[in-house]
Amino acid sequence: MNKIKSLDDLKQLREGMQAKIKLRETAGNSENVVRIKVAMSTCGIASGAKEIMNYLMDELEQKAIEAVVTQTGCMGYCYAEPTIEVTVPGKDPIVFGDVDKFRAAEIIEKYIIHNQLVDGILPVNYRTIDN
Repeated sequence: MNKIKSLDDLKQLREGMQAKIKLRETAGNSENVVRIKVAMSTCGIASGAKEIMNYLMDELEQKAIEAVVTQTGCMGYCYAEPTIEVTVPGKDPIVFGDVDKFRAAEIIEKYIIHNQLVDGILPVNYRTIDN
């Protein structure tokens, strides 16, 4: 974290934090926005999931993509951590594994913005009650 040296630095920090809080608060009405869940279990955190979550929030904000980024527990893909589940409105969720900053940028650019599939999709290993 950078040192705050002026009132403008403090204002910029405040605006950035408010944007991140807004993303979390809109999680309840998120059917019409991109939703990203970052697996933050012990193995996910140890593999860098926290940094990936911060990177995703920053990049989505910079690109003005309305999205909700939240954390979740274990998804059962310990071998492929860090993992994220991306749900684009109107589509089924897709889980991506071995997500680093390069892959996260690729997922944002290709999958979220341009609707193109990218490498790293993991097979579904769970079903919902509705299925």
